[in-house]
Amino acid sequence: MDLLSDVITYVRRIIKTPSNTSISNELIIDYINRFWINDVDARIQLFDLKTKYQFQTTPGVDKYNMPLYSIQLEDTDSEISYYPVYQGFISPAYINGVQVPLQTQPNLFYNIYPNIVQNLQVIGTGDNTPGPYSLTIPIAPNNTTPINPPVSSILRGHVDIAGVIATGTNPIVDPPVTTEFITDIPTTSVDSCVFITSIDATGANVVVADSGQFLASHVNYGLLMSPGGAPFGNTSLGTYNINSNTINYLTGELNVTFPVAIPDGANINAQVYYFQTGLPRSILFYNNVLTLRAPPSTQYLVELYGYLTPAAFLSTTTAIPFGYMSEYIARGAARKILSDTGDMEQFQFYEPLFKEQEMLVWKRAQRQFTANRTETIYSQGAIIGQNGTNTGGGTL
Repeated sequence: MDLLSDVITYVRRIIKTPSNTSISNELIIDYINRFWINDVDARIQLFDLKTKYQFQTTPGVDKYNMPLYSIQLEDTDSEISYYPVYQGFISPAYINGVQVPLQTQPNLFYNIYPNIVQNLQVIGTGDNTPGPYSLTIPIAPNNTTPINPPVSSILRGHVDIAGVIATGTNPIVDPPVTTEFITDIPTTSVDSCVFITSIDATGANVVVADSGQFLASHVNYGLLMSPGGAPFGNTSLGTYNINSNTINYLTGELNVTFPVAIPDGANINAQVYYFQTGLPRSILFYNNVLTLRAPPSTQYLVELYGYLTPAAFLSTTTAIPFGYMSEYIARGAARKILSDTGDMEQFQFYEPLFKEQEMLVWKRAQRQFTANRTETIYSQGAIIGQNGTNTGGGTL
């Protein structure tokens, strides 16, 4: 069963162009993918696309981007660039098998888990040069060799998925891991959490921040940068290695060369978010980023539910499960072609037939959604791990 070929044939019947001369198979495939990727998930929520996403946390890392599809190729070898694997996430959410709240409003989440900026005391003084300066942000006494897992540490900067895509790496590397500062990441995609501040000889502010980029040889070392304006104002501080323009998030040790000279005796200050790691008990989903509180102390299994964004309709083996949608996909692609070519008479003639197919596809999903009875306190039966049922007592 060559489902993609069948869809192409049906599109040709609708738009009445049986020849490859008038409109190529490659262009039809492009329209099919445009409808399948961009339109279907926005028009209808399909039960067949509802699935579970799971990942393991990294010790000390509190922010995780929504995953992206890899770059895909159409039959013409033209690229379909990165886009999110999921349309979004919905409850329930679990961490190590225990259900946790899934928030989508930052104000509610941070009212409970506020990010309190620690205005630290002076961590160094200027010597009339840009540096290098070897400084330490105090985390814990003699924390030069941090324990595993980290108990007390510093929140680290983050780059969202738009910024990750902008790095141009294929396959995607998230978070960005590099030996040189990546200048293609928009400033609007960077969420800095560490700020090193001082003044120059004129009294103007001098600010260095972490970039959300990490040292390839040691991912607990963040690359420092000189913040700038949108769109690409963040700039490199020079050479990057363990002893140059990096911060160790586990120990608080940092080495920095400022973009200008720091006057002799001028205070060098740091602003950071301290945290204690633990077992996360709440999740915020915002800007395609999952934020955990508390930040994880070790690897924990996170499980969420959501709707897949349809992948490119290229392979027969992956398309077969959606064979019942073949006419809907064909009519949707043909609809876009008729719209673009201005054939409004044909468009209006076929529109009711397209709507009919959409309703049939949606009805299949609705049958599954409504197959289960509404839950009550009597419908769940015994609670696993307890002696007793919902109608009586029990002890853990």
